[in-house]
Amino acid sequence: MSSLILAIVIGAAFGAVLDRIGATNPTYIDKMLNLMNLNLMKAILLAIGTGSVLMFGGQMIGLVDVGHMSVKAAYAGVFIGGLMLGAGWAASGYCPGTGVCAAASGRKDAVFFIAGGLLGAAAYMMTYPMWKAFGLLNDVAGGKVTLGTVPNSGYDGLTSFSGDLVGIVLGLAFIGVAFALPERLRPQPARTVAAE
Repeated sequence: MSSLILAIVIGAAFGAVLDRIGATNPTYIDKMLNLMNLNLMKAILLAIGTGSVLMFGGQMIGLVDVGHMSVKAAYAGVFIGGLMLGAGWAASGYCPGTGVCAAASGRKDAVFFIAGGLLGAAAYMMTYPMWKAFGLLNDVAGGKVTLGTVPNSGYDGLTSFSGDLVGIVLGLAFIGVAFALPERLRPQPARTVAAE
């Protein structure tokens, strides 16, 4: 029960942060994807980078046990699904997490987004045997692997480099990119004022 309460508290805090930084506003997402306002992208890169440095650094000094963490297998369906998720994010202005937060904050369009996602998940479940028969769920690149070898994780590494060091270096790179990115890469469109 305590883990459920902890999950609710962490989820609520995460949702509040997403709402605070504008991730629940599809207009803000659209500006980010069109490279007209990169503040949200910078926040995402900073969060991923910081989390990576803390997690793998904690693993190196024994504070974090990665043995319970799960690595998803690489297969063609994952890549196709990623492209579909990106297209849906661009079209709707929501990803699954931001859509739920937006619905919780009262946005009605987010409720339709969630309904569409649930219908898509149901369609995938009903057609799962077909995708499996096509081979879209067969492992590629070794299946469940990591970029580097992480001790006690139970997964093979694509390289012999220390997975902890790879995670820290990638995390620092994400942090560096977050600070190096300008506020925008494309100018905002000029506003037109209607003649009186």
